[in-house]
Amino acid sequence: MTSDILTSVENRVLTITFNRTDKKNAITAAMYAAMADAMADANDNDAIRAIMFTANGDAFTAGNDLIDFRDNPPLTDDAPVSRFLRELVVAKKPLIAAVNGIAVGVGFTMLLHCDIVYLSEAAQLQAPFVDLALVPEAASSLLLPARIGHAQAAEIFMLGKRVNAEDAKTIGVASDVFAPDALLVAATKAAVALSKKAPAALQATKRLMRGDKDVISARMVEESKLFGQQLLSPELGEAVMAFMQKREPNFG
Repeated sequence: MTSDILTSVENRVLTITFNRTDKKNAITAAMYAAMADAMADANDNDAIRAIMFTANGDAFTAGNDLIDFRDNPPLTDDAPVSRFLRELVVAKKPLIAAVNGIAVGVGFTMLLHCDIVYLSEAAQLQAPFVDLALVPEAASSLLLPARIGHAQAAEIFMLGKRVNAEDAKTIGVASDVFAPDALLVAATKAAVALSKKAPAALQATKRLMRGDKDVISARMVEESKLFGQQLLSPELGEAVMAFMQKREPNFG
């Protein structure tokens, strides 16, 4: 278990905390593996009734660690990121997110799988996949347009538009917005409240609201194939080099 991901259980709530604060909680393969393992264990553990995602530092997560992804491209079904994304889809327990700052890439798209999303007033959501020569993942190319409409989703995915906390609430991506010092208190209160509900009824309600998991999984597989192709493309190489050199990429 990497120290970049912290896990704890209290009041029947599993809390998963991003803890790579020196890198804005950018996610590595080891971090994905730790989260996937924790979620898989919780899914079959009757003593855990809810799962909450939080973060230390001033960011929720800056998304994938691009250097780690370039050096260890997740091209197989058992890659840690693939396992984590599958756990989001098959999760039986309610998922709560407390987003304290920037949530970029998968930091944004994972929220589409959460049942309750609380944002700090300082939160900023962004999915700049195309800017990084990549494509959306986590079935977000299906889930986000279905939730907010094609036009607004296109601005977010294709233009890399940032969404602030209040706008995220308005378009239905977030449940509520809180002052920074009230965020974790509110999210914990919600998680504990969920942990006290009738578990079978709660999980059945989540399943009914979720819809067809096979459709979601199929889109995720399609995205992953294209994502993997882009990871090996010259476009990705230029995007990473530009990121490291702090310049605009040149895609010709």
